[in-house]
Parts: sequence; structure tokens; C-alpha cells
Amino acid sequence: MSGEIVACSHCGRRNRVPAASPGVPRCGNCHQPLPWIADATDTTFAAVAEQSAIPVVVDLWAAWCGPCRMVTPALEQVARELAGTLKLVKVDVDAAPALSRRFDVKAVPTLLIMHDGRVLARTSGAAPAPALRQWADTALAGIR
Repeated sequence: MSGEIVACSHCGRRNRVPAASPGVPRCGNCHQPLPWIADATDTTFAAVAEQSAIPVVVDLWAAWCGPCRMVTPALEQVARELAGTLKLVKVDVDAAPALSRRFDVKAVPTLLIMHDGRVLARTSGAAPAPALRQWADTALAGIR
């Protein structure tokens, strides 16, 4: 869980963003929120997703799934738009069978919105960024 390198959209500085952290990632230069996109497995999910300080979109996907590859850029766009207020956590269901069973994944991609370890919303299938943003906004309206 060393983290990904993310370029700040405000100043361009490259920052290391850890998969799990007690706060919200911010640029070391301009202090603007950074998009938070992380991978999780059966063993890291609790730290990466359930203990997140901010709500999480969980993308349960598979490498062989065409719609999963199509929805990834849209999810990443939403994560960038909602930087500082939403975290995107990607879970490969083939590599995380316990999570697949736990969330009763019948089709991929399956998307969840979680906050404080609870599932607030769930949907399956690919959708464009505006539809995903509206889904997230609706699910998060009660906690913002």
C-alpha cells in the first residue's frame, strides 16, 4: 500500500497518494484535494475502503469484462470531479473472492457507495460519467 503518484490538477505537482490514510489527500504544494483512487483486495479492503474518512465508490470489476474497462474512465472522471469528498476503490473480483461473495456480486461491474462501512447504494453495469455522478450525488445527499 505504498500509494500512487497523482498530478495535482491545480498546480501540476506530483504527489504520492496512499491507498489508506486517516485523512484526505491534498497536494503538498497548493493544498488542494487530490483524486483518491486505490486498489483493494480481500486483505486490504477494511483499511482502504471501510475505514476511509470520506465516502467510497467501490468498483467490483474483472479484467476479462468489457463493460468494466468501459466504465473505468467514467469512474475516474467522477473521482477527479469529487476529489476530497469521494474515494474510488477498485476491487478485482477474481483476485478477491471473499469480497465478491460478501457483496453477492452476480454481474460485473457492480458499483457500491459506502460510508462508515455501510453500503448506501448499489448498481450494476456500465454508465457514462454524468449518470455515475448523478447516482453518487443522490446517494451522498443525506450525508453531505
